[in-house]
This record gives sequence, C-alpha cells and structure tokens, in this order.
Amino acid sequence: MLLTRSLSPAPPSADAELVIRARAGDADAQEELARLHRRAAYFLALQLLGNPEDAMDVSQDAMLRLFSTLHRFDVRRPLRPWLYQIVRNRVVDLIRRRRIRAHDSLDAVDDDGNRRFEPADLSVDLDRDVDRAELRRQIWRTLEALPHKQREILVLRDYQDLSYAEIAETLGIPIGTVMSRLHGARKCLRDALQEQDRRQETATPQASP
Repeated sequence: MLLTRSLSPAPPSADAELVIRARAGDADAQEELARLHRRAAYFLALQLLGNPEDAMDVSQDAMLRLFSTLHRFDVRRPLRPWLYQIVRNRVVDLIRRRRIRAHDSLDAVDDDGNRRFEPADLSVDLDRDVDRAELRRQIWRTLEALPHKQREILVLRDYQDLSYAEIAETLGIPIGTVMSRLHGARKCLRDALQEQDRRQETATPQASP
C-alpha cells in the first residue's frame, strides 16, 4: 500500500497581509507598502542608473506599476524581488529610450564640483579611511563602465544582497544562468580593476635613487 503525504501550502510572505488589504483598496495598507519599499526601489534604480533624477522617476513609476499589478502577485512569495523586477524593467526601458551617455556616471559631479550621488550600502568607517574610500570610488567607477547586464547582477547580489533564487526571479533567468553571469561579471570587474592598477603603476613616476 502506498502512503501519500499531503504537502503543506507555502507560507505567506511577510507582506501578504498588507498586499491583501491593499488589493481591497485599503489606503493605509497601500501607504505602508509604499513606505516599506519605495526607498529600496529608489536605491536600486540609483545604483543601476547613477543619476538621481532618473532614479526618482524610475522608482516612482515602478511603485505605481507595483500597485497596478498587485492582483497578479503571489502572496506566498517575497514582494521585494517582484518590485525589483519592475524597477529593472523600467531601467531597461529608460536606457533604451534615452541611451544614457557615458558621462552620466556614478561618479558624476554637479556645477559646484560636488558628487551628485554616493552609492548606497556605505560602511560607517569609510569616511575615516581614505584608502578604503578611494578603493570604493574606484570600484564604482569601474562598475559603471561594465555592460548593463553585468552591472545589474553585481548590484542585485553584492549591494542589494538578493539570493540566487531572488535574482533569478527578478531577471527572469534560471539560477544556473545567474551563477554563470555573476561569475563572469565578477571576473570582468576584477580584471578591470587590475588593469587600472597596472596603468596607475606605469603612470606613477619612479623616485630618483
């Protein structure tokens, strides 16, 4: 005789109750969802685009899209990857429409010579450590120069701390592709940083004996 084991339904996500209430038109639930997630949407857009104004437009558009698609969201899943997928799609759309130029970079400055943007996920000790702060700036300059697909997967994994499964859901690709693309992106970033180091060493004048 074969014994069958019933499978328990997947537990609801942490945002499930808010999502259900928001679907029903609860304004308080909608506001709470926006409060919990709009900052994350903005910083992801900022890290992918490097331009605060574009990031604000993308994140606001993404939040509106989020609420208009809540009826399709599976409350057993975490909400953040769903939102990140929307943000990512909006970023891709913006890049295609406007063909963002290379000088609109993560290291861009305003008319007064001040940086327009500091990347998220900063350590509290960086400002007191000049060498580490310079390394961080160098990494972000190099990251901005990578192809979009490589940059976005590094941002999602190393700065947004998404799991492989969440990245796969966000980008709509298999986990195996996530792993191989991430490996390739990290290698490209590492090679680019090493090449920059070699150029700096070559350009640095040698001290006279």
